[in-house]
Amino acid sequence: MAAFTDVAALIPTLRGRLRDGADADLARASMMAMTDADVVRILEETASLAHEVEQIQVMAAGIIALRSKRERGHSGLSASRGHRSAAALVQNVTGSTKADADRQVRVGEALVDDGAAPADPAPAREALPVAVPWFQPLRDALRDDHLTAAQFDAIRRGLGEPAEQPHDRADAGGGATDEEQRVRWTRAAEHLVCDASHRTAEELWQQARTIRDMLDPEGAEARFMERFEKRSFRTYRAQDGQKRATMVLDDEGDLFLETVLAAALRPRRGGPRFVDPEEKARAASLSEDPRTNDQLAYDLILDMLRAGTLADAESVFGTRQAGVRLVQTVNAVGVRSAVAHSEDHLISVPASIAEQRGCDSGFVAVTVDSCGNPLDVGREQRLFTPRQRIALAIRDGGCRWDGCDRPASYCEAHHIDEWKRDRGRTDIDRGILLCRYHHMALHHGGWRIAREGRGDFTLQDPAGDEHAMRPRTVLSYAFGGIDPPPKRIRSAV
Repeated sequence: MAAFTDVAALIPTLRGRLRDGADADLARASMMAMTDADVVRILEETASLAHEVEQIQVMAAGIIALRSKRERGHSGLSASRGHRSAAALVQNVTGSTKADADRQVRVGEALVDDGAAPADPAPAREALPVAVPWFQPLRDALRDDHLTAAQFDAIRRGLGEPAEQPHDRADAGGGATDEEQRVRWTRAAEHLVCDASHRTAEELWQQARTIRDMLDPEGAEARFMERFEKRSFRTYRAQDGQKRATMVLDDEGDLFLETVLAAALRPRRGGPRFVDPEEKARAASLSEDPRTNDQLAYDLILDMLRAGTLADAESVFGTRQAGVRLVQTVNAVGVRSAVAHSEDHLISVPASIAEQRGCDSGFVAVTVDSCGNPLDVGREQRLFTPRQRIALAIRDGGCRWDGCDRPASYCEAHHIDEWKRDRGRTDIDRGILLCRYHHMALHHGGWRIAREGRGDFTLQDPAGDEHAMRPRTVLSYAFGGIDPPPKRIRSAV
C-alpha cells in the first residue's frame, strides 16, 4: 500500500512541500498556509488524478464482469470467490454502494468489451475486425479525461440503444436505416460529450433521454406508456406505528407534482426576486416559516387534497399558479413534432400529451429560428413582458451560467445591456435567463455578458477572460431537427 507522501507526490502543487512520513494532519496544516490559488490548483490536480484512478478501476470492474459471465457458471471469477455477480465482488472490494458498483460494472464492460478481446489471460487468437460501437465517442471521451464514469453511464443509459427499423419500411423509403440510426445516436453522444463539462450527470441523463425520444418518436410513446403503467401510490404502517407512503410517478405526474412544489416553495429554493409587492411579502413570510421544506411540501399536498377542485389557486400557490408548460415545435408548413418537451427540466412527452394540454389550457405561439432564437418583440420598457419571458424560457431552457441546472421557472431575465449605462432595449435578443444566485453574482461580482448579434453569449469574468455560455443540447435537437448542426465550441480564453 502506498504511503501518504507517495500519493501526495503525484500532486504537483503538493510535491516537495511534505517531508517523508507526513500524514493527513501535516498535509492539512501545510495547505492552510497556502494561497487561494494553490488550494484550488490542488483540488483540480486531485480531481484529474482521481479520474485516472477511476478509469483504471472501471476497467478492472469491466474485466471482472467479462470473466464472470453467466455461461462460465461456478468457474467464473465472481462465483469462484463466493459472490453472486461481478457487481457484488466490486462492492465487496471497494466498499461502495450497490448503485456505484453496478455503474462501475456497466461502464467497465462498455469500455473493455470489444466483442473479440479474450475474457481471460489465455493467449489471444487472431481476432476478426469488430465494428465500432455507436457509443465510441463516449469511450474516447472517458479515456481522454473529458467524461467521468458517472457521466458516461448517464449518457449511455439515457440514449439507450439505436432504434431498429423494420427492413420493409426502410427499404420502402419510409424511415431511416439501422446504419443511419446508429449514426444519429453517435452524433447525439458527441453533442452530449460537448456538454459534459458544464452539466451534472443527472442533467446529462435527462437530456440524453429526451434526445432519444426525439430520435425515436415511435418508441417514445411506448416508453411513456411503460412508465405510466408503473405508477402507484401505497400507504403502509411502519414498526413505529406511524403511517408512511410511497409513490411511483409517471412522467406527466412527475412534471405536475414538481411544478406544484416549485410554485409553492420557490422563495425557499432560491426563486426569482423581481415580483410584485404582495408576492414579495408572501415570499418573505414563507422564508421565515419555521417548517422545513419537506413539512411545507406535505402540508401543501394535504391542502390540495382537502380543497380539491375548489382550491383557490392564488392563496395556495401565490401569484404564479402551478402548471406544466410544454414546448412543441411546428415547422414552416405546419407539421407538429412527434415529441414535445417541458419548459422546466426539458423532459420529453409524446405529442398526444401536448395536444391534450393544449385543449385544456390553450397555447402561446412563439416563432423561432433553427437555433431557438425567437423574433424580436422588444419594447421600450424596463421589464420583460410575460410573452418575452416565455420566449426566453423556450430558447434558454433554464439558467445559462456554465454548470447551473436551475430550470426556467427559477430564473430571472437579465439585460446584457445596462438600461441606463448602455441605453439598452428590453429585447429578447439582448436578454438571457439566469437563476437568482448567478444573477446576483453577475451584478455584484464584476462579471458581464456579451453577444454579437444572434451569436453565442459569452461570459466575461472579473479578470477579463471570456467563457462560452452554451445552450442545452436538447434544444438544438428540438429546434434543429434530428440532425442538428455541429456545436460551435469555444474554450476559455
